[in-house]
Amino acid sequence: MSDESTGPSRAADPKSRVRAIQSLLIEKEMLSTEAVDRIISVYEEDIGPMTGKRVVARAWSDPAFKERLLDDGVPAMAEVVDIDDETIDIQVVENTPDVHNLVVCTLCSCYPWAVLGLPPTWYKSPEYRSRAVREPREMLREEFDCDVPDDVGIEVWDSNSELRYMVLPQQPPGTEDLPEDELVDVITRDSMVGVERLGEAAKPTP
Repeated sequence: MSDESTGPSRAADPKSRVRAIQSLLIEKEMLSTEAVDRIISVYEEDIGPMTGKRVVARAWSDPAFKERLLDDGVPAMAEVVDIDDETIDIQVVENTPDVHNLVVCTLCSCYPWAVLGLPPTWYKSPEYRSRAVREPREMLREEFDCDVPDDVGIEVWDSNSELRYMVLPQQPPGTEDLPEDELVDVITRDSMVGVERLGEAAKPTP
């Protein structure tokens, strides 16, 4: 009999059940850790962030939409993608020639999952959560090879359970005439978190 005073049992914890099933499948050689890593990577970097990429591509292509997005993020996003504007609140912050934005969650790992999918492992690490606030410029350069010029200010936005942030990256030169469906290929998840600055970009490689 479980002791209710200790809280929910492990059996009621879906994360514990998933880990147990994964371990069993790997033990029986029905699944490999490499396969799990590949699947997670796809959802972290491709499928998950696609919603955010479409929003950014529309903002780059439509100045009126961009203004609405920066003014009131989720209702504007709902014009482009299927998003529940009653249960989440996401503020979009714009990178400019003078300001680079960086998103973090110092308390846990609150993340704009509705537009960026699964949070990457590094986003949840104590090192990222602390260094992003204490020394963002050094952290970006050393951990992500993202060199923010000294004359560009860095704004750090601390997400929480009630309000989460997404970065609107600067549009790379040379992409102004691309249609939205090609702009999507220029945008990365990391640029929407703020750990990457999109450089000069040619047309996406087919």
